[in-house]
Amino acid sequence: MKFDIIVVGSGPGGYVAAIRAAQLGKNVAIVERESLGGICLNWGCIPTKALLKSAQVFEYIRHAADYGIQVSDAKADFAGIVKRSRNVAEGMSKGVQFLMKKNKINVIMGTARLNKNRSLDVTDSNGQKTNYTADHIILATGARAKALPNLPIDGETVIDYRKAMVMDKLPKRMVVVGAGAIGVEFAYFYKSMGTEVSIVEFMEQGLVPREDADVSKELTKVFKKQGINVYANTAVEKIEKTSSGIKVLTKDRKDGKENIIECDVVLSAAGVTPNTENLGLEDAGVATDKGLVKVDAYYKTNIPGIYAIGDITPGPALAHVASAEGITCVESICGHHPEPINYNNIPGCTYCAPEIASVGYTEAAAKEAGFELLIGKFPFSASGKASAAGAKEGFVKLIFDKKYGELLGAHMIGMNVTEMIAEIVVARKLETTGMEMIKSIHPHPTMSEAIMEAAAAAYGEVIHL
Repeated sequence: MKFDIIVVGSGPGGYVAAIRAAQLGKNVAIVERESLGGICLNWGCIPTKALLKSAQVFEYIRHAADYGIQVSDAKADFAGIVKRSRNVAEGMSKGVQFLMKKNKINVIMGTARLNKNRSLDVTDSNGQKTNYTADHIILATGARAKALPNLPIDGETVIDYRKAMVMDKLPKRMVVVGAGAIGVEFAYFYKSMGTEVSIVEFMEQGLVPREDADVSKELTKVFKKQGINVYANTAVEKIEKTSSGIKVLTKDRKDGKENIIECDVVLSAAGVTPNTENLGLEDAGVATDKGLVKVDAYYKTNIPGIYAIGDITPGPALAHVASAEGITCVESICGHHPEPINYNNIPGCTYCAPEIASVGYTEAAAKEAGFELLIGKFPFSASGKASAAGAKEGFVKLIFDKKYGELLGAHMIGMNVTEMIAEIVVARKLETTGMEMIKSIHPHPTMSEAIMEAAAAAYGEVIHL
């Protein structure tokens, strides 16, 4: 039961780390307590995007007349939509099973707990415990929905994102607490299905509070137009069950005004909390800070031979970050010399409609950092492709350092912008300047030429605005 590397957790951090280790000739095992692929493939990134695609298709059908097409009596089969989402997740999980076999990785099903001296016990579903040792142990146990103190998740009155993906029937009224990526994606989905949706966000900025302020304002405008009720800078005080449903008592943090929102279910979408409990971190002597495992640039903990990646470490809780950390960690273990990850060049994507994508500094953060800025903004209302697609909402906003032309940040909101942000990530990695972007010919008509136009706008050279 001795391996070169044991990975605990098979999410996008864990299974990617295991495959890279196998590619580099290591004898690898991976421990998973639930389903291969972890939360992302089974209950996060993938199945939620399947739900959102169904919502998008339904929206297209409902607005078919805008495209000169007549469709009558279109209905959303909520149970069928949920079933499709689960089938997509199941298919992806089977894909990970195939990759484990292909790369000759030993899959150990059960719950792991660390011991001293780079060993761990794995307890299977029958309660049988087996001890394993390894030269290197990589912890990749991910995260789960955060439960707020005054909003305990009971799976009925207050639900988390997992329950929101498999509800038996469509609720008539829903309150979403938290307006980050999870909150706004589910708000869009359920509103598209026909639910009356209200979003309550504690932060003053409101929707997607970590994004650039201009993006937040644009999404708020669009959501209100769609009929979603938005309560920014608002705290949830308590909830009460009634004979007709649920009352959510809120308080405006600016003026103290109280309000009651009636609904059938509350979705708690206030972020995630790391899965570090009962992992044996204390027994093994692994240092933590505020519930997160402390690591260096190559994901070593303070205990030789034990590493941690993904949502249980400081940094963005994103699938692609966990994957990159897993690869960097394994390559370092194997004697390579990978470049440490630049956490200021991590793209973030939100898949509501319109989509949101961003990377680097927001305008406020760039100013706070002391940069003198050139800012270019190009609205999709001036894009030929966006007009042809019937998707004129949103814009591309680029932020440059005036002195050197460095691309400090990019913020996009609009159709398919999550497919456009990679251009910016590569440009920033290559230290591309604003003028180089202007002189890089973009194809017409495309949504992506808005990037070139936004760069030109920053330098006073924009043509189509």
